[in-house]
Amino acid sequence: MKQIKRFIAISGACLLPLPAFALDLDKAKDIYGPCAACHGEFGAGGKKGEYPRIAGQQPKYIEAQLKSFQKRIRPNIPMIPYTEERELSHEDMKTVAEFLAQIELPTKMPTFRGDEDALTRLQMVEKVMIVPRVEGDIGKGGALYQKQCASCHGKQGQGKGMFPMVVGQYTNYLQKQITAFLKAERPHDEDSAREGVLFALQAQDIQDILAYLTTLQNPEADAARP
Repeated sequence: MKQIKRFIAISGACLLPLPAFALDLDKAKDIYGPCAACHGEFGAGGKKGEYPRIAGQQPKYIEAQLKSFQKRIRPNIPMIPYTEERELSHEDMKTVAEFLAQIELPTKMPTFRGDEDALTRLQMVEKVMIVPRVEGDIGKGGALYQKQCASCHGKQGQGKGMFPMVVGQYTNYLQKQITAFLKAERPHDEDSAREGVLFALQAQDIQDILAYLTTLQNPEADAARP
């Protein structure tokens, strides 16, 4: 009977939820500091898509990509000083990933209350990120996205776990990464570099999907935030 009770106690302990990751904000900002040179103070990336938006990105995805950069599984020369030469630890990767995930970038200009100082107003404006619409058949792109992409990247493009958020990302950057996947210059999650959804799509299909993604930004949701 004592052994049974002990087993139940141990089993119950295993079912208890793990403590949430406690984000050290000061440490996170310190780690992210050098990254801001390319990705910006708020993780919005380059204004022309030369550097990706990483604010609001799935934390597991960011962490996995940093590990890939460090191990050179994903070749990227500019990232070497920030991951390999700095000897960025896995704990630091997790910290900065969680920090970036909680940054929200609104998709409409802010309404000022009138009591903000000039710096606060400037930061509020700089946080706004609106991806311009691009040409393409939005209806067709939406149907293709929901059929081919939504199971991994989410119905609204927000990503899931190890799969990245694609909504709110620069179209030029997405196109560049798609090209890298198709040329096997960047590793993908498929078993083979020549397998997967992208290889079943025509160039116009991809353009239509990219056009559709630019319509998923939600100013109404931003306006509802306090």
